[in-house]
Formats: sequence, C-alpha cells, structure tokens
Amino acid sequence: MKIRFLLAPFAAAMILAGCASFDGRGLVPGKSTEAEVVGLMGKPAQTLQEPGGGKLLYFSRQPYGREIYKARIGADGTLRGLEQTLTPANTRRIAANSTTKDQLRELLGPPYRITREPFKPYDTWDYWAQNVEDLRRLWVSFSDDGVAREVVDTHDFESDPASGPGTMP
Repeated sequence: MKIRFLLAPFAAAMILAGCASFDGRGLVPGKSTEAEVVGLMGKPAQTLQEPGGGKLLYFSRQPYGREIYKARIGADGTLRGLEQTLTPANTRRIAANSTTKDQLRELLGPPYRITREPFKPYDTWDYWAQNVEDLRRLWVSFSDDGVAREVVDTHDFESDPASGPGTMP
C-alpha cells in the first residue's frame, strides 16, 4: 500500500516532466524558434518588447523552483540566448535609490509575489532564489515613485529543515 502511495506522485512528476523543460535544455540559439521555446518551456510568465522588434520571454519556476529563465527572441523570431536570471551577479546589480521597477522586471523577470507593507508606503517584490545549495530570499522594496528603496538578500531560514532538540527525524 505504501509503495502505491509513493508511486502516484512520482508518476505525475514524470508525466509533467515530459511536457516541459524547466531550463530550456535542447534549445539552440540562432536555430530554435519562439514557438519551439514556448512549446518546450511553457507559457511565459512575462513578455517584454525590445527595441527593434525582439522580445524577452520570462519563464518563472517560483517559488519552489527558485529560477527564472529569460529567453531573448530576435526580430526574426529565433532564440538569441537563454539565461537564468536569479544569480548573485544580477542581484548585485540592484541598487537602492537607483534601480526602477522596469529595470528590475527586465533584469530578473516577474517576482513571486508583490506585497504592500502596512508600516511604510512600499511595495515589496519577493524572489526565491538559490546559490548552489544556499536557499535565498530577495526582497526589493519600491516607494510609490517606482524606485527601489531597500534591497535585502538573505538566506531563506524558513525553508531550512527543522533541527535541534525536540525535532522529529
């Protein structure tokens, strides 16, 4: 009975894995079309137009996948590049009192969620990331003029497994 209980979620995960590639594996820059990108990775969470007719397609795996992939599509409809946006290098590019909502949306893609802080007039964008095995949380708080006022990048302690006295194995 236990085996059947464990096999059902595994089988469902395998079926879903056959439908979409979470990281774009198999796509070839300069060759793969926008339709092939969307067919493999699923519906984009966000699409931005670039000058000259190109597009940026963002595929979010938030919150538990902790990744957002950005596919750059040329004006001719072919893939120009594919990158994971939630990286330490990109996080370091976010500057308080300088970075705007539009800049952050282009740099990282859509946040997992946006909340309004009750104690100050800021909208806080929440991203769940991962640096190797370190689970991270990134909060960027924007004032009403659309400029980042606070940037907090920290270890995601809430996702750590329980430890210490009194925890069960």
